[in-house]
Amino acid sequence: MSDIQQAMALLITCFDKYSGKEGDRNTLSKAELKDLLENEFGNMLSNSNDKAGIDRIFNDLDKNKDNSVDFREFVTLVCCLTQLCHEYFISKK
Repeated sequence: MSDIQQAMALLITCFDKYSGKEGDRNTLSKAELKDLLENEFGNMLSNSNDKAGIDRIFNDLDKNKDNSVDFREFVTLVCCLTQLCHEYFISKK
């Protein structure tokens, strides 16, 4: 398995680990997203314990306003964080 395939598998596994704890196994509720952010991205997101910050992230991700974050919406977060990390590391060179 290539590095990219492994990364994609990790993203899917991460999403599946948290989705469905409170209902639909294909979406994240706000509480599930909060758990995911705290446990998986805690070091990157210093405001992961900030309720207003979590609310903003959730509302920004929930594009169709169905009060849940599906995998497509979750990937938006991952892409944004990846881009920010890339820019950070480029600036440090």
